[in-house]
Amino acid sequence: MPGLILHHKTLTRMVGRIDLVVAATLLVAGGPSAFAHDQTKNTPDESSGGVERTLPGFSERFAEVNGARLRYFIGGKGSPVVLLHGYAETGHMWRPIMPLLAEHHTVIVPDLRGAGASSKPPSGYDKKTMAADIHGITSSLGFDRVTVVGHDIGLMVAYAYAAQYPQGTERLALMDAFLPGVGDWKSVWLMRDLWHFHFHGEVPLALVKGRERIYFEHFWDDFAAERNHSVPESDRRFYAREYARPDGMRAGFEYFKAFEQDAADFEQLAKTKLTMPVLVLTGEKASGSGLIDQTRLVAEDVKGVIIEGSGHWLMEEAPAKVIPQLAAFIDGTR
Repeated sequence: MPGLILHHKTLTRMVGRIDLVVAATLLVAGGPSAFAHDQTKNTPDESSGGVERTLPGFSERFAEVNGARLRYFIGGKGSPVVLLHGYAETGHMWRPIMPLLAEHHTVIVPDLRGAGASSKPPSGYDKKTMAADIHGITSSLGFDRVTVVGHDIGLMVAYAYAAQYPQGTERLALMDAFLPGVGDWKSVWLMRDLWHFHFHGEVPLALVKGRERIYFEHFWDDFAAERNHSVPESDRRFYAREYARPDGMRAGFEYFKAFEQDAADFEQLAKTKLTMPVLVLTGEKASGSGLIDQTRLVAEDVKGVIIEGSGHWLMEEAPAKVIPQLAAFIDGTR
């Protein structure tokens, strides 16, 4: 995956050349953060810096599926579209595009198992199981074919959805990360700069408790093309507070802990190529051509677009380029 490898090997920022021990030391040195969980509130108030108000035309719902309780927003009318968020974020990340898509589509935006207001069960964080969670929602709503869009961890869930339910997947969009078990995936998984893939367990949990914001700065800053043009401050406060919910960090670490199982699962799933249209959007300064090349190993009809000048946070760094690409692709179902 040359695009992703090149970008991270040229990082000169704080985390660019440090190992797990030094990273943990920096977390401890940062001292307690101001994001302790408030057990009295389901969603943050305005003082938290991120306001999770329901968008006009959308409603908040909960679904009991596959052993988990998932919160999701739904709105609009027309062919269904499911938007799946990545790590260090929640379904909140899709708010800039939700009203636009809702003009012609039914838009479904879950918090994944383990994130946001969804439950955080002790297991089930392999991406096949998480995809079954989402299929439980779409089935309960009566949709037999949906378009699925995923960013980061969400793209792994989106791929697992399309691979397990190909007849139920109209279109698939994958946004900037990688597919465990596909091609030269270990070049990414074992990359020293991506130490967080292996940073899980009781000691890491103890180190980040009360310091969630410090830990997440690694993602928001180091994976952006420019750290000052990344996830906005209000959203950073919101996400730090969301992951500070009880079991939030433990559940988030499970996404990475499951990568070896995901790799074994995806290796098997990839033996049958996807036939639906697939759009791959990547950041020039992030995964580059890597995810596009991987996707062509598992799908027949792939359009790859590298967003010039962007890092990993495509929706935040380049909305003027990314939103039209997504909307045009999704509108192909009309």
